[in-house]
Amino acid sequence: MIDPNTLKAVREGDLRALARAISSIERSPDTRQVERNLSVPIIGITGPPGVGKSTLANALIKALRADSRRVGVVAVDPSSPITGGALLGDRIRMQDHIGDAGVFIRSMAARGKLGGLSDATRETAHLLTAFDFDIVLVETVGVGQSEVDVMDVADLVVLVVAPGWGDQIQADKAGIVEIADLFVINKADRDDAAAVRRALNEVAGTGGRNRPVLETVATTGQGVSELLATIDGLVAESS
Repeated sequence: MIDPNTLKAVREGDLRALARAISSIERSPDTRQVERNLSVPIIGITGPPGVGKSTLANALIKALRADSRRVGVVAVDPSSPITGGALLGDRIRMQDHIGDAGVFIRSMAARGKLGGLSDATRETAHLLTAFDFDIVLVETVGVGQSEVDVMDVADLVVLVVAPGWGDQIQADKAGIVEIADLFVINKADRDDAAAVRRALNEVAGTGGRNRPVLETVATTGQGVSELLATIDGLVAESS
């Protein structure tokens, strides 16, 4: 349980209290004692392993900070088979922001939970909205077709894929493709990116929806500003 004084300190902007509160949530993940601040959008970043989700999240954080926005991040990592803790690969890729008081990154282990998140992710994301952040990013562990828990946490789901996933997109028209609000082809400087775009364009308009399909190269920042503008536009439309 989160100590009431700790929760009060979180709402007053105490980063150490925030870290302690998240640890309490991880010890008791079924706790429901944090009121979600609906004015702070939660953006889910999901996709298969190896498509560059963490690198793209890192680039998005950089763009948000350039706009003077404070960012809270929950990064769900695979679990260590020995300790059960997070392997911290996501946090390592976001190390550009270590020491930035406007960025808070918390890695947590999936601990074998299916769905792409950990048991504590939802409540942690809600806690971050109660802090002094302008936006919260939730990055899932690498997922497959049926791992769609992020849709129950995020206001907007960004599905990241990479060249070479064209055939898989066609096979996965349900599940993770179905819940996405926005598609991003990362590593779009590769020759086979066009095939993925064609596949995504075929599914983006299904169900009467007109979902954007964007291209990025997260390692260079290409397309990241457009991605952030699109996210902001979709959030504004839904509010």
